[in-house]
Amino acid sequence: MSNPSPAELKRIFDQQKNHQWTIKATTAAQRKQKLQKFKDAVQANADGIRRALATDLRKPASEAEAEIAVVIGDIDEAIAHLDEWMKPVQIESSPQLAGTKATMVYEPRGVCLVFGAWNFPFLLLLQPLVPAIAAGNCVIAKPNEMAPATSAISAKVLREAFDEREVAVVEGGIELANALLELPFDHIFFTGSPKVGRAVMAAAAKHLTSVTLELGGKCPAVVDRASDLPLAAATIAAGRCFNAGQVCLCPDIAWVREELADEFVKQASAFIEGTYYAEGKLNKQAFARIVDKRNFERVKGYLDDATKRGANVAYGGKTEADDLTIHPTILRAVPLDATIMKEEVFGPLLTVATYRDINDITAFMRRGGKPLAMYVFSTDQAFIDRMMLETSSGGVTVNGWATHFFESRLPFGGVNESGIGRYHGIHGFKELSHERAMLSVPAAA
Repeated sequence: MSNPSPAELKRIFDQQKNHQWTIKATTAAQRKQKLQKFKDAVQANADGIRRALATDLRKPASEAEAEIAVVIGDIDEAIAHLDEWMKPVQIESSPQLAGTKATMVYEPRGVCLVFGAWNFPFLLLLQPLVPAIAAGNCVIAKPNEMAPATSAISAKVLREAFDEREVAVVEGGIELANALLELPFDHIFFTGSPKVGRAVMAAAAKHLTSVTLELGGKCPAVVDRASDLPLAAATIAAGRCFNAGQVCLCPDIAWVREELADEFVKQASAFIEGTYYAEGKLNKQAFARIVDKRNFERVKGYLDDATKRGANVAYGGKTEADDLTIHPTILRAVPLDATIMKEEVFGPLLTVATYRDINDITAFMRRGGKPLAMYVFSTDQAFIDRMMLETSSGGVTVNGWATHFFESRLPFGGVNESGIGRYHGIHGFKELSHERAMLSVPAAA
């Protein structure tokens, strides 16, 4: 449904509020049937999803395939483990309450609102729906209007898979989002920028609605002297270029030991050249574009501001406004007062900063807030331990990029500025559930 009226939104919402009690009573077997139907709808529309992602973001086939695969993988895991997840948890009673029976029961939060993000417009709308459905919630899902083709195919998938009383999808822009935030949902799941996340949280506070906020931040990559430098250079470059850098987990700044910086830049540049270029020309079939003109100008503005302030373009630097392409770029000697050193980039610009002492890195990170992720490249466990002790981030991958995201047994999420709440696997099921405490006292004889 596109741009529904406030009255129509209220109709859908009230319908779900009434139906949530029916959904709450569903068994694991019934929820698994719903998840299987969800999976079937995704697979049936896979070609359309790939085309939509190519239309909206010029996503290469491999990147589009990854969005589909993660959703299907999460559905499969939920189906495989839902019986176990739903079991009441028996708790040993305290000595002073001996003879009682303590139990923790997982029940759905109720009616949830899920906002999709534009950078992974299929994945980040449908992935949160998996634990929401597994936990027995009703959901109103809003795809992101900045990716209209993917919004349309996502809506088709959800309408094929679900009754509107359980999962409804509404399409529209900011006015629709604001209208949705006026409704007293039981939980809101939002993926996007910290700025908008604050607005979502403020709106939720009016109704004391719980929230999951998946945000971002300036994720650092730290290259120690005891690292595999070719691995570090290639991995960080690949992470910065994935989806044209429009990933909340992208390494924004590579902190490299001073004596290794020249070689790091050389190897990262060689990786980019060999992966994304053919005969000196960017292979645009292998490299996504910036989502829209506004974001193109924003990222280009970061580049222009940095160079005006004295930053050196060590690689790349080319921009093409006609098709919203910004070439992979490596910047060095970027002044601390440059905008790119303060804002999350969300584009294929990698800043390489050098350090002599770990305090250079930790001081910078502490000034900028806790990022969604940190990447440490080292074989020195003492160095890794110190980075863990003296910093904070949502998650960490050692000697890799974003690998912790794909381990479904780990919780995924940010901390403070980079987010609130966790999901993936059982952590998502718990996030979209209420842990209800129950104590049974023996009846008097």
